[in-house]
Amino acid sequence: MDIQGSLDLLAQDAQYDLACACGTTKNSDHRKRGENGWLYPVTVPGGGTGIMLKTLITNACSNDCKYCPLRSESNHPRIAVRPERLAEFFMKACVPKGLIGLFLSSGVIDSPDRTMDLLIRTAEILRKRYQYRGYIHTKIIPGASAAAIEEAVSLSSAVSLNIETPGEKHFSQLSQRKNYLADIIEPLKYISSLTAKGSPYKRVKKTSQFIVGASDEHDREILSYLWGLYTRLDYNRIYFSSYQQGLGDPSIPGEQRRDLTPEASFTREHRLYQADFLVRKYGFSLEDFSFERGNLVLDKDPKQTWADRHPDFFPVSIKKADKEALLRVPGLGPTLVKRILIHRRGSPLSSIDDIRIQKHLADKARPYISL
Repeated sequence: MDIQGSLDLLAQDAQYDLACACGTTKNSDHRKRGENGWLYPVTVPGGGTGIMLKTLITNACSNDCKYCPLRSESNHPRIAVRPERLAEFFMKACVPKGLIGLFLSSGVIDSPDRTMDLLIRTAEILRKRYQYRGYIHTKIIPGASAAAIEEAVSLSSAVSLNIETPGEKHFSQLSQRKNYLADIIEPLKYISSLTAKGSPYKRVKKTSQFIVGASDEHDREILSYLWGLYTRLDYNRIYFSSYQQGLGDPSIPGEQRRDLTPEASFTREHRLYQADFLVRKYGFSLEDFSFERGNLVLDKDPKQTWADRHPDFFPVSIKKADKEALLRVPGLGPTLVKRILIHRRGSPLSSIDDIRIQKHLADKARPYISL
């Protein structure tokens, strides 16, 4: 099979690794990958989207992750590509396809370090043989050695290692071959130390991802671990992938639930992304979130929930309030708040409409502001 045919097949399986995605929806294209499915849209800094090549080195896997259709016990057709062929294909496709980078991941073949060798070899060929200086995102394989992790970091623009679940109790329901502390938590800490301020790799971005709903975890637990990844380990971004029933082992909690529809699963994922954004961009802390039986409510976004539970905080004066207070107003995000602050420096605000705000956002904000 030629390299493009191999990548078309591997792209269908790369959909299960979403660590460079921006969230998913029940209609997301990357859940139905076909020809040229390795062309993967991503959000780029400053807004807009670009196209990356996203693929697995192989979809063969010796791990037993019970939520994953590629687990070792499945009879999924297996295929692999050699690092040399993948690097050559990427360089030939880079300009004609307008690729902004490469996302490298893989199933685990033989051992974590054997798999890391293949990922590292691909990045090394691109960097040294082809002198490629663009974006490379490398997935770190759980259980990889410190030496393999450092070599991957040295060649990459970004690296990621999936935390998968908030804690060992939930992790043990999904895998018996992997060790949560040794294979997940310690490597996450090591990646953090390698990319810390003052280190040679301080510019390398680091991300992680939760598999949501495969185990019986609650949103409160996920956000607690998310908080630690951001505040203690200084990770740049956390992602969430909603578990899709029917893909995993029948024994896991996610397969046994009958009360959570696919639409509700994707809504839960969306609420977690909103909560993550509130932590990263709005200054929210864990104490600012409200939970019902451990989970964020599905019928209302978490910022609106906070506003409704704190009527004493409002109305907020858009003429005098500081940035932190303005960010608590429903309908006002970082861009609009910045616009308000800039406008106030030059002339007084007579109306919320002075800042060129969309009507539906202005209508949402008006009950919570004063002039």
